[in-house]
Amino acid sequence: MLNSFLKGILERLNAGEVVIGDGGFVFALEKRGYVKAGPWTPEANVTHPEAVRQLHREFLRAGANVMQTFTFYASDDKLENRGNDLQLTGRQINEAACDIAREVANEGDALVAGGVSQTPSYLSCKSESEVKAIFKKQLDVFVQKDVDFLIAEYFEHVEEAEWAVQVLQTTGKPVAACLCIGPEGDLNGVSPGDCAVRLVKAGAEIVGINCHFDPMTCVKAVKLMKEGVERAGLKAHYMVQPLAYHTPDCNCQGFIDLPEFPFALEPRILTRWDMHKYAREAYNTGIRYIGGCCGFEAYHIRALAEELAPERGLMPSGSEKHGMWGSGLEMHTKPWVRARSRREYWEKLQPASGRPSCASLSVPDGWGVTKGHADLIQHKEATSVHEIQQLLEIQKKAKVST
Repeated sequence: MLNSFLKGILERLNAGEVVIGDGGFVFALEKRGYVKAGPWTPEANVTHPEAVRQLHREFLRAGANVMQTFTFYASDDKLENRGNDLQLTGRQINEAACDIAREVANEGDALVAGGVSQTPSYLSCKSESEVKAIFKKQLDVFVQKDVDFLIAEYFEHVEEAEWAVQVLQTTGKPVAACLCIGPEGDLNGVSPGDCAVRLVKAGAEIVGINCHFDPMTCVKAVKLMKEGVERAGLKAHYMVQPLAYHTPDCNCQGFIDLPEFPFALEPRILTRWDMHKYAREAYNTGIRYIGGCCGFEAYHIRALAEELAPERGLMPSGSEKHGMWGSGLEMHTKPWVRARSRREYWEKLQPASGRPSCASLSVPDGWGVTKGHADLIQHKEATSVHEIQQLLEIQKKAKVST
């Protein structure tokens, strides 16, 4: 239950306060050996709760105001179709996720957000009622656990996001909705502005973008959302939770189409100084809920909190260990390193990759398939050798045509 001394999400945003979100769980926990790459399902809430709890604590200490439940892809249809060797139910996973998030949130000035995401059922062309029933099952747990607000995130199609919002808003709790799209719009070509209008009309009080693209691309997309909402004479708050990877070469489906996804993205990681720029750009755009998604670690979230410390009125824990803009380097042994203890140095630095034969950009693999395509019909069985061969043939043809 929400601590009576804490302000709710809308109370904070209505007052113009900055809300710092948390970072990316599936990628961080996969790297640490707790999440299976591919399915990206969150069984770790049950199998390794200490790992999930520790990551929440790292984000809280870094300055996050929201502990989002680790319930990404925790719907029964996803668990049945991909991963979940232990046959855990969505309810078991979601209940554990809520308990862990609440435990850590109560250790600081943080709210708990229950999250739902896109479903295999929608991609497999199931009906509106079938898809909404999946969201309802997850929502029942969030209501039982009395989360503070709800987030519908990681939706490639605004139609499915609308359905999610329509279900979530029946609780009376504040609802945020995020699409994983760029400035080009959703995978059916609906513009960010029109997407935002549809989400607000469906009942979302907070709208924005998460995942798939780098911070500046996501901020640009949210700006287009904001313009669309204002043009329609509607009101909303705005949020952004992007990748921690540079994605200038991405197409409309984002980083999933990059050849480096998901195991070789490290050369693209944003520095903490990039995060300072992102936080300021987001704030200047009028976004007040600012966080991160895949690739974001605690030090990235801390950088956001540090940049916006004047607006928030406090610095996050741990900042004293490195000093704002590297001031801690003043005590370094080497004089040339001591010379780096200034903001101007880090703001102007263009980091080298240390990879002499590495290209600066990649050619995305996008095959142009989305909802309704035969290749996206979900099935429980692992991809067969024959299916892999077929995919390789498609890939070969796609590369020839680019």
